Amino acid sequence: MPFVFTFKKFLFSAINSVKSKSKMGRKFRWGIIGLGKIANKFAQDIQLIPNAEVYAVASSSKERAKAFAEKYQATLAFGSYEAISKCEELDAIYIATPHIGHCENTLMCLENKIPVLCEKPFAMNTREVKMMIESAKQNDTFLMEALWTQFIPAYQKMQRVIRKGMIGEVINLRADFSFPAPFLPEQRAYNRDLGGGALLDIGIYPVFFALSILGKPEKIKAIATFGKTNVDESCFMIFKYPDDQMAILDCSFKVKTNVEAYIYGEEGSIYLPTRFHHPTRMSVQLYSGESHDISIPYQGNGYYHEAIEVMNCIKEGKKESDLMPLNQSMNLIETLDWVRKEAGIVYPKFD
Repeated sequence: MPFVFTFKKFLFSAINSVKSKSKMGRKFRWGIIGLGKIANKFAQDIQLIPNAEVYAVASSSKERAKAFAEKYQATLAFGSYEAISKCEELDAIYIATPHIGHCENTLMCLENKIPVLCEKPFAMNTREVKMMIESAKQNDTFLMEALWTQFIPAYQKMQRVIRKGMIGEVINLRADFSFPAPFLPEQRAYNRDLGGGALLDIGIYPVFFALSILGKPEKIKAIATFGKTNVDESCFMIFKYPDDQMAILDCSFKVKTNVEAYIYGEEGSIYLPTRFHHPTRMSVQLYSGESHDISIPYQGNGYYHEAIEVMNCIKEGKKESDLMPLNQSMNLIETLDWVRKEAGIVYPKFD
């Protein structure tokens, strides 16, 4: 028995080694589940990566999948999400379905050992995210939240400026994200059954901004306004930290704001102009009078950078990203759940 067991392990290792070597000689094969606006932008950026391709796509509509595949020269088009999750030729799958499907779609892919890049929010609540992370570990398969902000070059530069102490210790920060969304109750934004509402749709960016700089808060105060369909149309938040640091954040479907962010430190400030969650420039103003204007463009639509991160991680055999680790996604969803509890934002089918 020990010999048989050892031989099986050797055979399994040899097969995987052959598969890995065969993959090295071809392009990285991406699959896409959910073929809406963001999926189109992601596919456009994949076309900018010389060693990558959109290989397979899936929609609940076979016709839509075929049209998308033709547009981006994908080899395979599936009329169901389950079918693509069994496509063994894929190196990774990008999930761009509505929020409510993220957990189910991710688990389906992980159980078939396909690495996953899943759109934000990672899932509807902490319970679902825990299931996803546990599945990734059990199946020894890569998983990452597609929170593209973290990979934007100018955003990474902002984080390095703070870590180097250029503006001293951060004391306060502010961020907003609002736009007047058309009231279409049958579509996701205003549909509670589809995970609609300003917080999970756009408020996640100011929340992530605060977490990426100050970490999880000690206290949260939040208030929301609700419309005819009972989704949160506006949400205002204050995060307080142990050292009396504060974050003031807001989002809304009712008004238009600048979608900008400010970071105030002991020795200076940083300004991220619109749209702060995928910036191309930033301004550093020191109280001494010294100032720096920094411009760093991103590639394509900006999704290029998270795709590169996934490809590099998988090439190196990593199961999660150092830039967007799974514990960061857990902190984010736990904070969003906390905000929802404080503001009274409820999803009956998920809470």
